[in-house]
Amino acid sequence: MARRIAAGAAYGGGSIGLLGAAGVGVLLAEVQLAKRSVGGGIAPVPPSGDGWYGLAYGHTEPLRMGMLGDSTAAGQGVRRAGQTPGALLASGLAAVAERPVDLWNVALPGARSDDLDRQVTLLLSDTARVPDVCVIMIGANDVTHRLPATESVRCLAAAVRRLRTAGAEVVVGTCPDLGTIEPVYQPLRWVARRVSRQLAAAQTIVAVEQGARTVSLGDLLGPEFAANPRELFGPDNYHPSAEGYATAAMAVLPTLCAVLNLWPETDHLDATRDEDMLPVAKAASAAAAQAGTEVTGARAPWALLKHRRRRRLPTAAEATPAGAVPPGAVPQDVPPDVPPDVPPGAEETRQVGREA
Repeated sequence: MARRIAAGAAYGGGSIGLLGAAGVGVLLAEVQLAKRSVGGGIAPVPPSGDGWYGLAYGHTEPLRMGMLGDSTAAGQGVRRAGQTPGALLASGLAAVAERPVDLWNVALPGARSDDLDRQVTLLLSDTARVPDVCVIMIGANDVTHRLPATESVRCLAAAVRRLRTAGAEVVVGTCPDLGTIEPVYQPLRWVARRVSRQLAAAQTIVAVEQGARTVSLGDLLGPEFAANPRELFGPDNYHPSAEGYATAAMAVLPTLCAVLNLWPETDHLDATRDEDMLPVAKAASAAAAQAGTEVTGARAPWALLKHRRRRRLPTAAEATPAGAVPPGAVPQDVPPDVPPDVPPGAEETRQVGREA
């Protein structure tokens, strides 16, 4: 199904329904009902995390990072800039690269994939600030608002292509598993999971074919949500909390560093971690079924399926603050094998990172 969606997008085909109009209609109605049951789905306006991170490493030659997507990329559900995924990733990237990182977040809460064209245009509008690397997190609103799957992946492919043409590396966090949302009950939970995974697999195919790497978000937070939903959901019970975003960021950070040749691991496959080289469609399907999985294009039509190791974050005793940052840009936890850049207040995400 994912390959059919991707093929339909590539050749200008019409919409290929994931479940059919009736099933998606029921899903949409159930999601809207669930959102009303948790206060109308109202979450705080996400804080802006734009700014420089890792100033302890200097004030020149920054890595320029762009963040695109929907409310997940924007960090809706938290109140501090340092708790947003963009800030968490920029802080970790600065520590690994030992260079400052200039973050520009153009993500928009409620955005669908058809908004990516506008976001890319905005991101590339300043020729002096063309990004070195971009992270895209998109897809949930495509499902809940019934954007045709072929149009969804067509828009994503076009956005990745424009960014790659501009010289930026791209990492795509694929559609999360809507079946993990607490107020969604069976049988709609199963429907939401199936739709989300099929879209995530199709996103993987088109993104890899355009030269990006993908990381499946899927049900990455599913076990944590089930065990402790009040801590890992935000005030609206729909968007992740600070701890939830920290867990997701820890899954994306290794790939973000690897795409810039900064991660100490190579692309050597580790059979003990179920890593393999597969046809891209099979790799996409496998990644959609297992959250935190990276897919990287190899020689067409093959792709590398990797499960990169996550690094333990420093404890309070090990962490040492370094360098000031502008207001609203607060570095968070980073891997321990590089100089940490953790200010007071970062302890909120440290425990989740250690467990991950």
